[in-house]
Amino acid sequence: MKNKSVRIRLVVMSFLQFAVWGAYLTSMGNYLGKAGLADHIGWFYSMQGIVSIFMPALIGIIADKFIPAQKVLSLCHGVAGLAMLAAGYYCMSAGDSVSFGVLFPLYGLSVAFYMPTIALSNSVAYSILESNGYDTVKDFPPIRVFGTIGFICSMLFVNFMKDGSGVQFQSTYFQFITSGVLGLILMAYALTLQNCPVKASREHKGLADALGLKAFTLFKDRQMAVFFIFSMLLGVALQITNGYANPFITSFKAMPEYAGTFGAENANALISISQVSETLGILLIPVCLRRLGIKKVMLIAMVAWFFRFGLFGVGNPGPGVWMFILSMLVYGVAFDFFNISGSLYVNERTTEDIRSSAQGLFMLMTNGVGASIGMICAQAVVNHFTYPSQVDGVFYTVGNWSAAWYIFAGYSLLVAVLFAIFFRDPARQTK
Repeated sequence: MKNKSVRIRLVVMSFLQFAVWGAYLTSMGNYLGKAGLADHIGWFYSMQGIVSIFMPALIGIIADKFIPAQKVLSLCHGVAGLAMLAAGYYCMSAGDSVSFGVLFPLYGLSVAFYMPTIALSNSVAYSILESNGYDTVKDFPPIRVFGTIGFICSMLFVNFMKDGSGVQFQSTYFQFITSGVLGLILMAYALTLQNCPVKASREHKGLADALGLKAFTLFKDRQMAVFFIFSMLLGVALQITNGYANPFITSFKAMPEYAGTFGAENANALISISQVSETLGILLIPVCLRRLGIKKVMLIAMVAWFFRFGLFGVGNPGPGVWMFILSMLVYGVAFDFFNISGSLYVNERTTEDIRSSAQGLFMLMTNGVGASIGMICAQAVVNHFTYPSQVDGVFYTVGNWSAAWYIFAGYSLLVAVLFAIFFRDPARQTK
């Protein structure tokens, strides 16, 4: 008989997992710009990708072979939370003299231990659901929805909460402090979850098996190799709007005709529509995977990224705000149909002994290699078309933002066309 309380426990885990991220992910660029670090925004977001190249795979190996996954999850959130609190404390102490050389390493340490928890929390959920007789394809997406709800709640919290000077958290270091506190709460909570035993075996194994490197043998399968390569190519798009949507929308405050509009004044609240859309996108995944298969689902995601960027290029927070809203709505499909469906696809195509490692490999290709390349290139594109401008004592990043968004949209469309040509749709999900 299924233990119904298991799903509730996992809902809480998912809520906290993404609330930690939502506290700063979409608003950090806004704070960095006002702190005089606008030219380095891409490096902060690419750091998430750089650490994802090796940390998720390494942590996945530990969870697969040595330490129960829920305990590894707790440890990672503990280190990440403390480092993020240290980053917030440093910014508070530094005031208007924030140094890239100090803030970046603290932030880097935090994301180095946070990024692996995205794949690890998926593995924990899959393990607990399966051990209690649940179907992961059917029962995981509704649980993952609450992760998006947690992300939205923390986004709105930092948008509307103000410090003693009346400045929104989304423009201050308090977003880092909020994230750090949530991380420590999840550190404690993860220890109360059902045990996820390591897959120990008495069989003789080679060095690759012992280190968990067997997941890389998935590249021997042509279908999986092509899937991982295109996951990397689409991963290029993942962090661009997280890094630049807030500074872009906020930049309209420097234009008299848009200053004072709700969108320009509350960028994070406007962006949160993306996460509301994400909750709906997640719920569509089980049906779409079964009826359409992974290829069509991934193609839909790629086309959605094209519209996500293109609508930013033509919209504004005034008469064109509907285009911003439409861009936020398609984000749910763009993100979920790629990230969540991809994770479920990997889970279905791998065995238990390498499942956490395989999830780590998927993270490496998407949020690791892909996102790193994407943010470094995006920073070059944005810095080419925009520049800092001071209005009423506040710095905004202004310029030809539309050109940058059109370049990103064109790239997404090109990846979609190539994917349609080279990826063969395997047997549709029947579980």
